[in-house]
Amino acid sequence: MSAPIRILIADAHPLFRAGLRALLDSVADTEVVGEAETGEEAVAAALALDPDVVVMDINMPGLNGIEATRRITDQTESIRVLVMTMQDDDDAVFAAIRAGARGYQLKGAAQDETLRAIRSVANGEAIFGPGIANRLQHFLTAPTAADPNLAFPQLTSRELEILQLLAHHRTNAEIAAELFLSQKTVRNYVSAIFAKLHVADRAEAGLVARGAGLGEGLPAAPAESSQAPLR
Repeated sequence: MSAPIRILIADAHPLFRAGLRALLDSVADTEVVGEAETGEEAVAAALALDPDVVVMDINMPGLNGIEATRRITDQTESIRVLVMTMQDDDDAVFAAIRAGARGYQLKGAAQDETLRAIRSVANGEAIFGPGIANRLQHFLTAPTAADPNLAFPQLTSRELEILQLLAHHRTNAEIAAELFLSQKTVRNYVSAIFAKLHVADRAEAGLVARGAGLGEGLPAAPAESSQAPLR
């Protein structure tokens, strides 16, 4: 008989953790080895316990589940993450995949679907609930939106403008000078963009923007001159 699948449950809600633990305790091939209620706790517990699967919520206090997933998958290849959340928007799905999640399932799925997802992820498969799979298929087959407002409807016009500059590797200082804003204001906009796109840094934000065609049509960032400025 093979060893049971060792599972860490990372979720801020005690009732959800208790319900999932009860389900996993009811079958012979799974074993709950720990629980975490914040992203920081999830990362620490995963690295200490080395479970086969982490069942990860996105919305947790402190470090969110996307960044916690990224930190776990960056540090080990043996732990697989299954995101289980109430969030079903495209940004959350693709951010989780980019962070290294091997599966994405919505809370409220039937018990047999939940067990199947955990077993599949533990076996190295990528697994997505039916609704999520349909989203992925639509995204992969649909043409890139020509209008950035369609690609990123959650961003304001100013945030879209700054995201386009991030796609061209502009620094905060360059963006501030080009848009006649203070660097502090630019930093605030950039932080808001990261949060709305569920990305960790400007490199990932730029990658997402260029993938949607947002970086087209702007000249490259000006190269710095090696000569001393004229006085």
